[in-house]
Amino acid sequence: MIEVQNLTKRYGETTVVAGLTFTVRPGAVTGFLGPNGAGKSTTMRMILGLTRPDAGTALIGGRPYHELTYPARQVGALLETAVAHRSLTAADHLRWIAQSNRIDRRRVAEVLEAVGLTGAARRRVGTFSLGMGQRLGLAAALLGDPPVLVLDEPVNGLDAEGIRWLRDLLRSMAVEGRTVLVSSHLMAEMSVVADDLVVIGRGRLLTQTGTEEFIRRHARTYVRVRTSEPLRLHRELERNGASLSLAHDGSLEVDGMTAAEINRLAAAGDLPLEELSTHTGSLEDTFLKLTGPEGSSTRV
Repeated sequence: MIEVQNLTKRYGETTVVAGLTFTVRPGAVTGFLGPNGAGKSTTMRMILGLTRPDAGTALIGGRPYHELTYPARQVGALLETAVAHRSLTAADHLRWIAQSNRIDRRRVAEVLEAVGLTGAARRRVGTFSLGMGQRLGLAAALLGDPPVLVLDEPVNGLDAEGIRWLRDLLRSMAVEGRTVLVSSHLMAEMSVVADDLVVIGRGRLLTQTGTEEFIRRHARTYVRVRTSEPLRLHRELERNGASLSLAHDGSLEVDGMTAAEINRLAAAGDLPLEELSTHTGSLEDTFLKLTGPEGSSTRV
């Protein structure tokens, strides 16, 4: 388990992370979300002992990162700012990590194969594309077969095939009972892979909950209606207390009434309906609503 308790970091008079508290449980993928500048990367650096907090603690398995004897065997980490030495080959980069953490050298070939870089094992890192560099970073994170993964924007540079591979990897790691913390700006991907969400804004916790619960509690749910007599339907719906908006395709979006209620009202007024469907906002819509100017100051 990763436990963050009252974590705070200031740079001069600017507070980047303010009293942040959350936990990341084993056996699940936890999405770490927040707008740019929310403090996600700083928090991850404090979890990994790369940035010293001004207050609070960050524990991995009950211990701070700097107390781990062989950290690569306990925590696999990938940060956006982490890069391998350009003059090293991919294999040599991983061998150095393996040697410093007393990891069997045979793991180097195994993780290179796992991330699809076997053919590039002897290439210098400086010749790698962005996607290849990202795969090498993931190989380094997996090298010690760790029970905990901390990944900052791991899909950057990956193509569609690579994103699907990473999604399957993260899910399999969680199924094995490992603890997986992932930050990403790709909301559609997070909605597919994340079991839990930790959402922060301006360095503060906005919410921690399951992904489905987050959408259920905060997403907008509305009914889309299409009819050959929109003006008459509009009048009837407003008279019954519904709120309406006109969609770009000419349909009506109705808040405040269920599809069944709209159907009964239309039948009573002999109004023909061409479409009647219920819609719930996506994770991206819900995230933007919560972290926007009005929502980001409120903990929920």
